[in-house]
Amino acid sequence: MVSKRLGREAGGKRKFLAIIDGTPECGRAASYAAHRAKASGGSAVLLYVIEPGDFQHWLGVEKLMRAEAEEEAENSLAKVAEDLREIVGIEPETVIREGKIIEEIHAQIEADREIAILVLAAGEAGEGPGPLVSAVAGKGAAFPIPVTIVPASLTDDEIVSLC
Repeated sequence: MVSKRLGREAGGKRKFLAIIDGTPECGRAASYAAHRAKASGGSAVLLYVIEPGDFQHWLGVEKLMRAEAEEEAENSLAKVAEDLREIVGIEPETVIREGKIIEEIHAQIEADREIAILVLAAGEAGEGPGPLVSAVAGKGAAFPIPVTIVPASLTDDEIVSLC
C-alpha cells in the first residue's frame, strides 16, 4: 500500500515521474513529463535505476563496474535534464536508485508523496512496446498512481500540443 499522495490542496506539487533507461523512447517520456509539469504548475522527476545484477564479480571488478554504472546514470540524467532546461524551461529533479526497476519505481513513488503520475514511452511500433512498458504491463507491476504511456512516434510539437 502506498502512502496517500500529497495533493496541491495540502501544499504539495504534482510531480510527473519519467524513467531514464537508455532506450530511445525514454526521451519522449521525459519531454512529456516536463511539458505536463510546466503546463500544470508541477515538476518533473527523472529516475535512473541501476540494475544490481551487473555487479556479481570479484570485489575490485564490482567496485569499478558500480562506479562506471553510476557515472553512466549521472551522465544520462544530466543530458536529459539539460535538454529539458533548454527546451521546456524547467529544472527537473534527478534521482539514481539501485535495484530491480519495478521495485525501485515503487520505492520512489513511496518516498516522494508528491509524485502523482508515472510517464512511460512506448517503443517504436515495429519493435514492440519497449522493455519498461512490457515490465509494467506484466504481473505484479500495478502502480498506485496513474500511468501515462506516450507513443514514441510523437514529435516535440505534438507533445506540446497535447500538454
